[in-house]
Amino acid sequence: MGVLGRIGQALGLTPRGKAPVPFVVLFKKFKSILERNNRILTLMADMGDKLGGEYVFDRRYIEAACEELSDQIFKLVSDLSILNRCRNVPLFSAFETVRQEIADELAGRHHFPDTAPTLPLSALRADMAEAAGGKFAMLGELKNVLQLPVPDGFVITTGAFAAFMAKNGLPELIARQTARLDADEEGAIAEASATVRQRILAASLPKSLSRGLAEALAALAERLGQPPRSLAVRSSAWNEDGETSFAGQYESVIGVPPSQAAEAFKRVVAGAYTPEAWLYRRRRGFQEHEAVMAVGCQVMIDSVVSGGLYTYAPLTRKEEGIFVSAAWGLCAPIMSGELDTDSYLIGRRAPFASLSREIAHKPQALTLRPEGGTAYTDLPPQKADAPCLTEADLSLLGEASLSLEKYFKRPQDVEWTIDAAGRLYLLQSRPMVFYGDPARRTGAIDAATRDAAILFSGRGDVVQRGVAMGTAYVVRSDADLDDFPFGAILVAHHTSPRYSRVMPRAQGILTDIGSPAGHMAAVAREFRLPTVVGCGLATQLLETGDEITVDATQNVVYRGLVKELRYFELTEEAVYEDSYEYRLLRRLLKKITPLNLVDPHAPSFTPASCRTYHDITRYIHEQAVAELIAFSENRQGILDASARRLRSPLPLNLSIIDLDGDGSAQGGEIAPEALPSLPLRELLAGLTDSGMWDTDPVPVDMGSFMASLTRTLGMGGPGEEKLGRNLAVVSNEYMNLNLHLGYHFILIDAYVGEVVNDNSLYFRFLGGVTDFGRRARRARCIGKILERADFRVEIHGDLVVGRIKKVDRRAMCAKLRLLGGLVGFTRQLDVRLGREGDAHCFATEFLTAIAAVTEDAHDPARNP
Repeated sequence: MGVLGRIGQALGLTPRGKAPVPFVVLFKKFKSILERNNRILTLMADMGDKLGGEYVFDRRYIEAACEELSDQIFKLVSDLSILNRCRNVPLFSAFETVRQEIADELAGRHHFPDTAPTLPLSALRADMAEAAGGKFAMLGELKNVLQLPVPDGFVITTGAFAAFMAKNGLPELIARQTARLDADEEGAIAEASATVRQRILAASLPKSLSRGLAEALAALAERLGQPPRSLAVRSSAWNEDGETSFAGQYESVIGVPPSQAAEAFKRVVAGAYTPEAWLYRRRRGFQEHEAVMAVGCQVMIDSVVSGGLYTYAPLTRKEEGIFVSAAWGLCAPIMSGELDTDSYLIGRRAPFASLSREIAHKPQALTLRPEGGTAYTDLPPQKADAPCLTEADLSLLGEASLSLEKYFKRPQDVEWTIDAAGRLYLLQSRPMVFYGDPARRTGAIDAATRDAAILFSGRGDVVQRGVAMGTAYVVRSDADLDDFPFGAILVAHHTSPRYSRVMPRAQGILTDIGSPAGHMAAVAREFRLPTVVGCGLATQLLETGDEITVDATQNVVYRGLVKELRYFELTEEAVYEDSYEYRLLRRLLKKITPLNLVDPHAPSFTPASCRTYHDITRYIHEQAVAELIAFSENRQGILDASARRLRSPLPLNLSIIDLDGDGSAQGGEIAPEALPSLPLRELLAGLTDSGMWDTDPVPVDMGSFMASLTRTLGMGGPGEEKLGRNLAVVSNEYMNLNLHLGYHFILIDAYVGEVVNDNSLYFRFLGGVTDFGRRARRARCIGKILERADFRVEIHGDLVVGRIKKVDRRAMCAKLRLLGGLVGFTRQLDVRLGREGDAHCFATEFLTAIAAVTEDAHDPARNP
């Protein structure tokens, strides 16, 4: 028996050719999927919250959370196998891949990303630190996302580093030396360091790395139009330039001729085992298996002036600036403190004018030698005592500073250089952590917020704490995301995982509706983006261009920019703790929470594309809803169920199957008020209370009628002889309704419960009795109605699909009443739409008429 058969047998699925699984069983699995989906998202949220620095946890918590998460994901995949008749082998494979990576990480064994030995800087992003190390992943983000100037180059990946270490037996040697350190750290470190470094410098490169290095150098020469004169070969370790900076701990080699790049690579790797670097790691709680080093190679810039800067330097309660240090020549001796530097304090607003300056005596500069390498050059007195930077240079540095700070939402410690043509290049950017005076911060915040204009407070749920300050950008459709400006605050009616594409550019997120345990919330936490969902009125109070401050810590939204709150955020303590458990959890969450499957309609929305537990969960949630709709529409497993007829003054001819019933009710009729299903009751209330069911005859063009007739006849599903054309499969919280009303075909699938994250509503409308032009106008009219009611709408010819999910119970009831009225309103709508402009007029007419009925759905007396 094959894998598919074994899984099917293990799950107890019926072999092909036999009776279908009863729909009541399928529905129970659907409910199980909803429950597991919520539990998984809650677990992910809890694990993400632990990284906020406010919780103490140990390794046992991490192991228990990963164990429960893996168990829930496996059962989730198994539940879907019941629904889709065991078509889940790729999902089981995806699950096992992620599960094994998590198990290996817990055991101290790394799964390095499957990449080439070298990657060009143009291919790197901030989320590629596992492959490129912290420094070069950050440089890739600066170059490719922020479009800031960074010297071209490539990185030798962590996978190539691991292959180099393994080929030369270095992990075993380091383990033996580490055992000696445990007994006598101070006394043994020098000898252990010398032993390991000597072995590294004498080691040989794997053939794959030698070949990859040669290809990367050739590709770099082709991009430049000539071979680079010299390279900077730089460390890029895991965790470097992150919460732990490792500033000055690892070696970089500058002025390297391309022919010596391999030797420079070994020098940088050996630099991880100097006594100082080794002791730094150990005293910061790093374990040896975390010492993973990528190595970057960049073109050397023939620098005229170089230096460093802090993007945020507070002066007094009212002033703040950017601090810049600079000297002539290359950057390395400036950052190591070997040369005196000029100091500048510039304003934080354009044109970034100098607030103060101190000019040092700078008699020497480190410069590139024509034959390769570097040398110190004596400078003439007039240059030694001259300012290094012009006002134009300071303006360039000011613009880059604010771009970096806004993007990373933390002050940055930046290294930079300027060439003879006045071009600025960024060499490094890492978080700057410093602490303000708590009493000063508290007083300033209290004073500022006391007079600030509050737009709303305490509404909705905080997903991610923090402060967002900037311009609101209201997103009403996916097309709006294409023009989302850098540094804006995203304001939307719904939550959506699609927003992940603009999260790197956003300052924060506000939504009217949504769940803190939803997919978008998990992604917002991953980006540490201040986010509040379920505000209820953000899109009503805000317009694109409004300046606002979102305090997602206190859950207050202010009109205008409250600078003191930004100051508080920038000077608060580090976001992450530095213990091994925190770093381990961060690495594990990279395999758990990132969401790659964003658009259910994309070709890549497949099991094979699932790379994290979040991907698997998202895919199954979408598939479960689709499978249940398909089952009920095809009436698979329903034909033997006991159905009752709805007693109604309207000619609906509706059969009802109750999934929660005990089977005692055999046939007969049921009155609307006796219906056990909340969704069906609300839908019928909208249909009857609105008075939209019109029985008056409307003239119709015979040609259009005959064209439509040939199109719509014969579209009935199986089992109509037994159950009738119209069928509702229901439970207390669920309804799947198939209606064939004349020549219209309507499908409504709804789940309405107390858990907001479970609630979903799907509407589909097709058919008509007139020509295609009128049917298309009717589709546009229905689309306008649904869009104004907050549905996500798709229109394909005369087919209309509307979806809404994750709104609370009362709002769902209002949407169902609206759809009930819409069922009656659309019966003869295509016949009435004679002109192009009628679609808008009829949509407005309907929404005005249905308002009283939908408002009634919010009456607690009607919805206990």
